[in-house]
Amino acid sequence: MRAYVLTKYGGPQTAESRDIPIPQPRPGEVRIRVRAAGLNPVDYKLREGQLKVITRYPLPVVLGNELAGTVDALGEGVTRFQAGDEVFARVVKEDLGAFAEYACVREDVVARKPRTLDFTQAAAVPLAGLTALQALRDELKVSRGQRVFIPGGAGGVGTFALQLARHFGAQVATTASARGRELVTRLGADIVVDYTSSDFTRELKDQDSALDLVGGDTLTRAFDVVKRGGRVVSIAGMPEPKTATLDLGRGPGLAALFWVASAGIRLRAARRGVSYRYLFMHPSGADLEELAKLIDARALEVVVDRVFPFEDIAGAFAYLEQGRAKGKVVVQMG
Repeated sequence: MRAYVLTKYGGPQTAESRDIPIPQPRPGEVRIRVRAAGLNPVDYKLREGQLKVITRYPLPVVLGNELAGTVDALGEGVTRFQAGDEVFARVVKEDLGAFAEYACVREDVVARKPRTLDFTQAAAVPLAGLTALQALRDELKVSRGQRVFIPGGAGGVGTFALQLARHFGAQVATTASARGRELVTRLGADIVVDYTSSDFTRELKDQDSALDLVGGDTLTRAFDVVKRGGRVVSIAGMPEPKTATLDLGRGPGLAALFWVASAGIRLRAARRGVSYRYLFMHPSGADLEELAKLIDARALEVVVDRVFPFEDIAGAFAYLEQGRAKGKVVVQMG
């Protein structure tokens, strides 16, 4: 089968398409014939070696974190699926493997794909949708009447986060360029600040919470618009100690490293009277089922920016790394 394989850490030239054997499902796994796979910033960050402190993969390794396809074979003990089921999944980070014609995935992180989506659309959901859901529902506990700030609302995670925040009953503020204003407004943003010409700290105040999708200076300034006692969750800033223990299941060594690395941002949060949390989402078949219900009920729209053939996955990465995609970038198998 064809697969997109990382041979060493580095730039785009360190990954290549090659033929490898079709994998065999282990106990508790399903083998999926992949029809489409989503691309995410974490994919090229992993390729560059930015995540080696968290997970170091034995190379070569098949890249890819999310997929949609058809169940092809069952490992011993699988009971929830049968051959022919149309499914989607965010694979576990220890395994990867979505950028291939076949992938073996743990049964508990797989769900039946939404009936109203084709495979290409479904492949755009798992990582971004789960991230938005877990951040808003579990970490920020967004509820009716609250005000939540979600900078970067036109991106992959942002397009889901805006809609879910509105679904939970919140008033939503975001940042976008003039090109993205129409999209984020359609998806539920009540307030849109043009980040190319305006400073959101001058237009927003007393937000109950913020979900930072941008990092850097945007995260730093987000503390200035959240009221005391509020919460800031980031997926683009600096991990803090809870990230190591709660999200990654690691011990005190990594927690201590994150404690030092995040000292500056945690100090800023403390001075503003705001809690700070960095989130690594966790794969969950149950949460994917919840997202599928919302999608099939037309409560959640899936935004796909561009679709590339799998043969041009290098081109898809080049486009993604420009940072201008509105919604998700997907590769489609032949």
